[in-house]
Amino acid sequence: CMNYMLPLSYAWGNFSVLAVGIWAIVQRDSLDAITMFLTGLLLTVLTDIIHISIFYPSHDLLSDAKRFSIGMAIFSLLLKPGSCYLVYRMYRERGGE
Repeated sequence: CMNYMLPLSYAWGNFSVLAVGIWAIVQRDSLDAITMFLTGLLLTVLTDIIHISIFYPSHDLLSDAKRFSIGMAIFSLLLKPGSCYLVYRMYRERGGE
């Protein structure tokens, strides 16, 4: 999101999932909040892969700032399966099946 290399849909998708995640943390007894957070995380994994693969710049247009920005986007994508696992465990603790 720093370098405006990825479209606004990337930022809006990830920030909206972050907002739902904060809601899921605040309302500890809500099963709907944690379900929406888990669904949002799973959807952003797919959309992040699509965004990164479509909007990855060619080698001659890759500055240091763009390289750092895309590296952080890939790092975020690599951390999301672990986050999905932890959120799934929270879902199971709250009574989800």
